[in-house]
Amino acid sequence: MRWYPPGFGGERRNSEQIKKDGWLERGLMAVSIEDQRLTWPERELVRQIGEKLYGKRNDDKGENHG
Repeated sequence: MRWYPPGFGGERRNSEQIKKDGWLERGLMAVSIEDQRLTWPERELVRQIGEKLYGKRNDDKGENHG
C-alpha cells in the first residue's frame, strides 16, 4: 500500500471538487458571478460582497448595479 500526503500522487481532483472541499473543510468559497446555477439575486449578492471586500472590478463596463 502506498500512502501519499494530501495533494501529492493519487487521483487529481477537478476544480469543482476542490471548491466543494474548500467549503466543507475550511468554510471558504470560490464563486463566479457568472455561475448559472445561481439566480440573479444570488449573483448580485456575490458581486456586492466581492466589491465590499475587494473593490470594484476593472472589467465592470459602467453597468448600473443599483
